Parts: sequence; C-alpha cells; structure tokens
Amino acid sequence: MKIYKMLLCAGLLYCIGMLTTSFTTVKKSYHPFYVSVTRIDENSKEKILEVSCKIFTDDFEKTLRMHYKGHIDLLNPPDRSAMNNVISDYIENHLKISVDGNPVKMQFVGYEKDEEGVECYFQVNRISVNKTVDVFNDLLFEYKPEQTNIVHVTVKGKRKSRQLVNPNAKISFDF
Repeated sequence: MKIYKMLLCAGLLYCIGMLTTSFTTVKKSYHPFYVSVTRIDENSKEKILEVSCKIFTDDFEKTLRMHYKGHIDLLNPPDRSAMNNVISDYIENHLKISVDGNPVKMQFVGYEKDEEGVECYFQVNRISVNKTVDVFNDLLFEYKPEQTNIVHVTVKGKRKSRQLVNPNAKISFDF
C-alpha cells in the first residue's frame, strides 16, 4: 500500500510539473493570432488622409529585425529618431495607397505604444477622394504565413472594411 501511495504521489507530482511546464511554455511561445489593423480616414475638411497601423509589438520587432541591422526595441529605443526611420521605411514599403488611381505619398507622423501593440501614424496632405481607394498591404506577411491584415477605410463618413489574408495583399474600396 505504501508503494502504491508513493507511486501515486510521484505520478501526481510529475503531472503537475508537466502541466506547469506546458502552461509556461504556452504563455511564452503561443501566439493565438497574427493580425494588424490599418485605418485610412479621409478628413475632408482638412483635405488629409489620416493613416494608422496597429501591429503587435513582438511580431513587428521580429519582422523589423529580419530587415534592418541594429538594435530593434520599439518600446525603449536607444535612438528614437533611428527607430522612426526604420518604422517609416518598413511601412512605406509594405503599405501603398492609391486614391482615384493615383499613388499617394504618406508622411510619417510618429508611433506610440498601444496596449500590446504599437500604433504607427501617417498622413497624406492635400488629397480628397472622389471614388476609389486602392490599398496594397502586406505588413508582416514575410514573418508569418498566417498573418491577416484588416483594413478600414472611411470616406465622407462612410466606413468600409475588408480582410487581407496572406498572400492576398491588394484590395479596392469604391465610394
């Protein structure tokens, strides 16, 4: 009977240890989904397109490390100006917008921490949308094949949303 109790206790301790290890491992390495959200809002009064991209910080840092040399730390950058350049360069190469068939040039405004992600801000000056907004968005597609990018576009108060699933990176919005 003593041997049975000892084996039972040892088995329980082993199971508890395995569960603890599993939960710790899951917490450290499991990422339930890979998604970014891009918003493009027309400010018709100011004739500006306001663009924001919300991206999970850890995924974004890993993607930036794939492309750029040097230390990448979005939350505590040693050189904020250099980090601004890296973010601006990456997003401008992976997010392209055309308005009524004409490509537009985004200007980087800045970025900030937002919960578990970073929110990156751009704007397009002296622009108004007559009919269409075309978007190419392959943010983080090279990092994870399961990456999905959600795009919201608001023009003249009307909002339309679509989802881009890797490798599909192009979408058109008609207003």
